[in-house]
Amino acid sequence: MAHPYKIGDHVRWNSEAGYVTGRIIAVHTRDADYKGHTRRCSEADPQYEIQSDKTDHVAMHKGAALHKID
Repeated sequence: MAHPYKIGDHVRWNSEAGYVTGRIIAVHTRDADYKGHTRRCSEADPQYEIQSDKTDHVAMHKGAALHKID
């Protein structure tokens, strides 16, 4: 199955502080340990690691939370 996003895509998502933009740095299609928690990932429902443009913070989100920009 083709993933809606790929490494290098520029995306935005809504955080507690408002909208954040960043670039996808990894795509997870198997369960992954992230910051001490197991994140459920699959080919059909991958999760994406995104590095913030402003702070270099890395977050992980499902595709439904992301919107491609550019």
